[in-house]
Amino acid sequence: MKGFVDLEFDLPAALLAELVKVLGGMEGAPLSFEAINDLPDAQGVYVLNHNEKVVYVGKTDAAAGLRRRLLRHARRVLHRKGLTGADVSFRAVRIYVFTAMDLETELIKHYASPEWNNSGFGSNDPGRRRDLTYQKEEGFDSTYPVDIDLPLSVNIPQTTTAQEFLLALREAVPYTVRWERPQPDLNSSISWQAQTRTMRETMVELLRQLPAGWQATVLAGRIILYKEIVDYAFGMTIARST
Repeated sequence: MKGFVDLEFDLPAALLAELVKVLGGMEGAPLSFEAINDLPDAQGVYVLNHNEKVVYVGKTDAAAGLRRRLLRHARRVLHRKGLTGADVSFRAVRIYVFTAMDLETELIKHYASPEWNNSGFGSNDPGRRRDLTYQKEEGFDSTYPVDIDLPLSVNIPQTTTAQEFLLALREAVPYTVRWERPQPDLNSSISWQAQTRTMRETMVELLRQLPAGWQATVLAGRIILYKEIVDYAFGMTIARST
């Protein structure tokens, strides 16, 4: 037809190609709090590399921007057996205009399903009902379980309640610490001497001061504390109160 022509422009494909090009030309930064704090808390996409291999792809939005999301990931790789945070780097791109395409899914396809995606790495605490379920061998928590033998310091008064102590402990470690609530036993006073202990030693000392029947258990990615005596098939008992 004279004066007319069709133009079919594949905008999603063009954006993906440009994004892959930009990411490929970037130098990664260490996944450290210092490096991440300089980022804007904006919407965009990012990739994580472990030993120079892409292991995770993520996308953020205005509600949880790049800085907040990457800070959470930087905390998550700490205190893990077989994983050194210094070996993990990130590349992040702020994108001013998002199309309706799912950039995260397309990047995951491009990088051939990075091993930390769909492995529990970016997930929150799965909750009490998942404590008895099998952890996939290839999952992040199974590959890099929490290390309860690293020293940690918890700054609390010498006399406090078990509940207040657990709240402080949860802030002091980079993995999930979950306990039974509400529970009157945790309102009891405990004594705490300010010193550096491991999580294992901390749980042993805390259980020594709790009423009988409590158990601390380490699962692949979390510590749980409940009034129970249970042998977890996929966990290890740290201590029990008597």
